[in-house]
Amino acid sequence: MLFIAYLDEFGHVGPYIGRNDPKHKTSPVFGLGGIVLPSTQVRSFATWFYKLKMNLLKFEIDNSGVHPAKWEKKGSSLYTTKNISKYQELRAATNRILTKIERMGGFMFYVGLEKSGSVEEHDAEKVYRIAVKESIKRLDQHFAKTNDNMLIILDEQESNFRHKIVETASLSMFGKDNRKTLIEPPIQAESHLYQTLQCADWMCGLIGKLACHKVRPDEYSDFSWSETYFGSRILQASQRSGIRVVTR
Repeated sequence: MLFIAYLDEFGHVGPYIGRNDPKHKTSPVFGLGGIVLPSTQVRSFATWFYKLKMNLLKFEIDNSGVHPAKWEKKGSSLYTTKNISKYQELRAATNRILTKIERMGGFMFYVGLEKSGSVEEHDAEKVYRIAVKESIKRLDQHFAKTNDNMLIILDEQESNFRHKIVETASLSMFGKDNRKTLIEPPIQAESHLYQTLQCADWMCGLIGKLACHKVRPDEYSDFSWSETYFGSRILQASQRSGIRVVTR
C-alpha cells in the first residue's frame, strides 16, 4: 500500500540561547512532523477535517471573507496557552483528530532536533538537512517492515534551504542509504490549498509546544498543558517519533 506523509516544520532552524535572550529566543528545537495516511483514506480524511475546521472555527471563517476550503488557521496561533485553557472544544477536537488518524490506519510522526552549542557553531543548513534525512530514515524503516511505500508532501516554505529537501531526499533514495520505500523526493505544496497539510500544520503547532516543554521545562513551564492534555495521546498515536540532540 502507498502511504502519504504530510509534513510541516515546527520550532525554528536558527540558533537558540534562551527564551529571554534578546535575539536567539524563538525555539530550542527544530523539526518536521505531521500526519501519515494510507492513500486510500486521504480524500475521506480531508473532507472530515474540513468539516471539523468549519465547526470549530466557524466564527473566524465566517468573518474572514475567504472560502473555507482556502482559509487556514496556523497551528502556532491555534495551540496557545490561552486557547487551550479557554476552549474545551479545541482539546476535544484535537483528540478527535488523533483518533480519526488511527482509525483510518494512519499515524502521527515527528522528528525534532534539540539545538545545543554556541551561536557561532550553529549551522542552520546542517540542522535542516539532518531533520529531512532523519525523517526519511525513520519513515523508510517503518515502511520497510510493513512492506509499504511512501510519498512525502511538505508544506512549501519560504526558506533558503528548500533546494536541500530534494537534494537530501535524492541522495537518501539513490545513495548509500538506499531508502527504497520513498517513491519520489518530497513534493512541496501550498498548505492553504490542502486540508491535509493544514492538519499537519496544526499538529506541528502542538508538537512545537510539547517539544519546548520536554527539552526546556524550566523555561517553558507555561506549556505544561501540552504534556498534561496530549503527551500520552500523541505518544500512542505516533510511530518512530522523538526529539534528539544535534551532534556536530
